[in-house]
Amino acid sequence: MKHYLYPDATFASSYDIPYEELYEKGYRGIIYDIDNTLVPHGAPADERAIALFKRLKDIGFKTILISNNKEARVKSFAEDVGSEYVYKAGKPLKRGYLKALEVMNTNRDNSLFVGDQLFTDVWGARRCGIMSYLVDRIDDKEEIQIVLKRKLESIVLFFYRRHIRKMEKNR
Repeated sequence: MKHYLYPDATFASSYDIPYEELYEKGYRGIIYDIDNTLVPHGAPADERAIALFKRLKDIGFKTILISNNKEARVKSFAEDVGSEYVYKAGKPLKRGYLKALEVMNTNRDNSLFVGDQLFTDVWGARRCGIMSYLVDRIDDKEEIQIVLKRKLESIVLFFYRRHIRKMEKNR
């Protein structure tokens, strides 16, 4: 059974993902959410984000940012880290993810998505057949609608973790 709200993997941070291993496995494109995935909500690109995107480019990855934010926010961040972008992506609708693949000239099988929210980031990526990585949010300070979604996410994550434990036990 396919669980569209369950990520393919979880990490404490976008900065902890073993990118070199993913490249060796054939991944070539990475789609990122911005807020609370790479920097705190609304923050500009910092030295850590800039260094990560340089590292990814040096490895050989193509990158793209997709966000439901307006172009001004997404464009300035993308310029600072040297990445392509899709703004007003409409996550979790498929169109933003599919546009990201098109811009990177990659496909569902050699791309992955990194984000901090189940109901937008993971759900959208999974619906498109793109590998999804859920990372812990960087900062607890969020808009009220996101705070409310986080409460629902905690229920889904409880069942996700139980599912993972069950899978590991059966290995």
